[in-house]
Amino acid sequence: MVFFIQTTLFLAFLLACCSIQADADIKRYQFDIVMSNISRLCHVKPIVTVNGSFPGPTIYAREGDRVIVNVTNHVQYNMTLHWHGLKQIRNGWVDGPAYVTQCPIQTGSSFTYDFNITGQRGTLWWHAHIMWLRATVHGAIVILPKAGVPYPFPKPDLEQEIILGEWWHKDVEVVEQQGRMLGVPPNVSDAHLINGKAGLFFPCVDTHTYALQVEQGKTYLLRIINAALNDELFFEIAGHNMTVVEIDAVYCKPFTTNAILLSPGQTTNVLLVANQLPGRYFMAARTYDDTALPLPFDNKTATAILQYKGVPTTVQPIMPELPAPSNISFAMDFNANLRSLNSPQYPANVPLNVDRNLFYTIGMGELLLLQILAPHLGVGTRLSKIKFNSTVELVLQDTNLLSVESHPFHLHGYNFFILARGIGNFDPAKDPAKYNLVDPPERNTVGVPAGGWAAIRFRANNPGVWFLHCHLELHTTWGLKMAFLVEDGNGPDESILPPPNDLPAC
Repeated sequence: MVFFIQTTLFLAFLLACCSIQADADIKRYQFDIVMSNISRLCHVKPIVTVNGSFPGPTIYAREGDRVIVNVTNHVQYNMTLHWHGLKQIRNGWVDGPAYVTQCPIQTGSSFTYDFNITGQRGTLWWHAHIMWLRATVHGAIVILPKAGVPYPFPKPDLEQEIILGEWWHKDVEVVEQQGRMLGVPPNVSDAHLINGKAGLFFPCVDTHTYALQVEQGKTYLLRIINAALNDELFFEIAGHNMTVVEIDAVYCKPFTTNAILLSPGQTTNVLLVANQLPGRYFMAARTYDDTALPLPFDNKTATAILQYKGVPTTVQPIMPELPAPSNISFAMDFNANLRSLNSPQYPANVPLNVDRNLFYTIGMGELLLLQILAPHLGVGTRLSKIKFNSTVELVLQDTNLLSVESHPFHLHGYNFFILARGIGNFDPAKDPAKYNLVDPPERNTVGVPAGGWAAIRFRANNPGVWFLHCHLELHTTWGLKMAFLVEDGNGPDESILPPPNDLPAC
């Protein structure tokens, strides 16, 4: 009898262990899209959220995990979610851009995003990909290395996500619609945010300032995400340098800087050592604006506090000297310092031969104005077909038909190598000599300089329809978007997967 009980308990233990082991590589989340009353800057308004939180919940997983997110829509708006930077190998059905790879999740309906994280680790993020709803519907994705695999940099004592965003007093959909009706850019945001809070330079600061407590001598990994709709942002911490170790979930050669620059959609991981005199130091974010014309932009600075343990909260924080909003030289130098790690374990597999050369001009012209003023007369999204496994070089050139401004372009389903960036017109006879073909930065979003160009390269080895668009939400609305149709290859592992059974219908 005792043997039976012990054997039964042992078998139960084995079954439990097997169950835990089997479930360990599956991460399940329930996302309820709901309206929530949120107070910021002494204003209370209903906003669209996931599970009532703003920013939304963080998805935690490891490289190789399967992630299952069931999304139920309880609000009046249609909804889709995009998993920004995840390649979704052969599985574009769950990529998320509305009316590109899926129809929206309608009110009262659900859809399950079921995907694998293959060959990626680092910081990415998720957000709504319909209308301007990503202003409040967004959150971080933290992908840890496989169990037992260390970071290729000193192990931090603590990790923390830092999400930069924007806030409007009015409903963002109303702001966008008013701009469209008037044929002008919508009103700029009323504040920038750090982890959903604007900081001490705005009303109602007691509850609307984010603080990160640190201990003297410890090292912190900050996972910084620019979730702003329309603003490139500088980020700096007073009195402290940061060591950049990763961009867009790709390890890079470490370099130290006092400030970083992120275009909308980009992520940057930095190591921060709490090695200064114990005190309180501002973390600050504000707009980088390199437009040629004096267009309006949100020039207000969001702040958070780096709080050393044991220091009274009555101590006045020290403010950093952020780069000037128009500091183009800092922006160019910062991006020039970005290099892929290119180690034996994490090589930079830059395509050296090119099968398809593409040259796209981007900017505001008559056609774009037509789409703003009369969307029913505008042309549809352009679709470009690419053969499976072909190598593509794409030069994105900003033009000055009406004005020049920077454009952060995001490619779904892929990372790409940024071979070079420059100011002025791309010269196909001279500029390729400037290409970095050894350790160029690998990203999913590239900032095209105002009046300048960026050359990127990638191998089209992920079949499906993949959206390419400016990640300034204003410009996507105005038509700066297209898609690549990457054809199937020869075998079943080179073909797009069948659609899920619960894929929403239009």
